[in-house]
Amino acid sequence: MHATNTAATTDLAWDGSPKHRQPPRFLRVAPDSPTRLLRAAQQGRCADCGNRIEWYERTGGRNPVPLHPHELPAAAVPTSQRWHINSGIAHPAGDGSPWCRVRHRALCPAHTAEPHTGLLKALRRSLALHTRRLRDTGQLTPPPPSPPDSPPAHPPTSQARPVVQLLCLRYLAPGPLEHIPCVAQTRARRRCPHPVLDPDALPGTWILAPLHPGHHPGHHPGHHPGQLPLAELWLALYGLTHLPYSEQLRWRAQRCTAHATAPQAADIARTTWEPFNPATHHQHIQHHLPDTALHPAQRGRR
Repeated sequence: MHATNTAATTDLAWDGSPKHRQPPRFLRVAPDSPTRLLRAAQQGRCADCGNRIEWYERTGGRNPVPLHPHELPAAAVPTSQRWHINSGIAHPAGDGSPWCRVRHRALCPAHTAEPHTGLLKALRRSLALHTRRLRDTGQLTPPPPSPPDSPPAHPPTSQARPVVQLLCLRYLAPGPLEHIPCVAQTRARRRCPHPVLDPDALPGTWILAPLHPGHHPGHHPGHHPGQLPLAELWLALYGLTHLPYSEQLRWRAQRCTAHATAPQAADIARTTWEPFNPATHHQHIQHHLPDTALHPAQRGRR
């Protein structure tokens, strides 16, 4: 009797195909999902240190929070710095398990270090070494530090981060209007290369509006009737409230015109609108209309 070697054939089925082969899975957005972001498409990099982060929506409808991409032992993380994920939503507390997540800012080497335990200190040093390697190889270019006594830099006349008014609310744009990217995912599972601003779509209008809604500059205590309103009380913004409701929803969802009518397309990145706050966004406030919004005959009068 000859012994047959069956070890090499145990991983093959009767037709010669591999056993236990996992079929490919396609990521889809569940209809009841609290966010349209795919779990595999939330990764990014910190703009300050270049290290990997993961964006998660959080409770209360606030802006997404960047977390460190790996879980850490909960015993090595202070209670006030623990985060956990539940159904794709980040919660600022522990969930009772021996593992937790940490907000990236607590470990970012580009920010002032917070009181840490031994594990967090070692992790922060590791991230700092990676940041140094990125800078040495030219993959990360940090912004030049401004002198402490120098006045704050004003945004250029091209409205580097303009204020946009839509759906009766004001938002601070992530960049120039023509550079706001679409957040939808293409069929090739890449980010859509088209901007939200479409020259063929209905345009918005640059207007001067009161800096504080509901307050007219002519009613300022130091203003006398018959005088021109104080320029500092006016805000130049890109108004979209006169557009159709569907068009305003497209801007709020940060989608191009092609993906505005494609609800089956998932979001590969988070929207980057920030609710405008005059107190915290004062460096982006413009009190005059940009040159592109003026008639050529009016540009010489400014």
